[in-house]
Amino acid sequence: MLAVLLSALFLLAVTHTQPSEAQDPRAAERARMVAEIAAMARETGAETGRPRFGEAVMAAMGKVPRHRFVPLQDIFAYDNRPLPIGEGQTISQPYIVALMTDLLDPKPSDTVLEIGTGSGYQAAVLAELVAKVYTIEIVEALGIRARQVLGELGYRNVEVRVGDGYGGWPASAPFDAIIVTAAPAAVPQPLIDQLKPGGRMVIPVGAASDVQHLLLVEKQSDGRTTTRRTLPVRFVPLTRDRGTKQ
Repeated sequence: MLAVLLSALFLLAVTHTQPSEAQDPRAAERARMVAEIAAMARETGAETGRPRFGEAVMAAMGKVPRHRFVPLQDIFAYDNRPLPIGEGQTISQPYIVALMTDLLDPKPSDTVLEIGTGSGYQAAVLAELVAKVYTIEIVEALGIRARQVLGELGYRNVEVRVGDGYGGWPASAPFDAIIVTAAPAAVPQPLIDQLKPGGRMVIPVGAASDVQHLLLVEKQSDGRTTTRRTLPVRFVPLTRDRGTKQ
């Protein structure tokens, strides 16, 4: 009887300690990526004011399957670097995704607007953290593909629109937070208008030929905004009128 009991306990232990490697063969790669993000956050903490990212943000980075968003670069999916996604666009470096997400201070009840869906990866990370994500992509092929991948992964709290994001998404405004993943020459006024008092916007700003800076814009209760620079960055330009609205 004792032998049978021990055998049963051993089988239970094996069942619960075998990872998830069979179920999730990329888990170890994501864990390595998260460790690299944490190390880089410590190195840049003096500039960003964020030497350590929130646990929820890091958990989201460790969960979202980045390889699903870069099918042509699958082998490099968990390298801490940007990758091409077609149509002349890129998926941001994981550290930058984590930094921008953390700067938003996302809360479970938040509604967030993203300008520049790209592959859909940033929207997926946000979807792990907030109640609703509205995201706009001007390149139709990318927007359609991102919508498909997000749907396949079960992100029901993300709504993707193909169109010009410069004017935001007035019908669903105001937003608790806004994130922009392409660089305009200046912060678009419509996005400031659609940000709730107390809300935050993270946006790279600068002409393609100039040094761009990642900005944190905070809207005060009286409607005024404060802006703080964090890091010099390099994003694709925020383009207009290339897509069709849906």
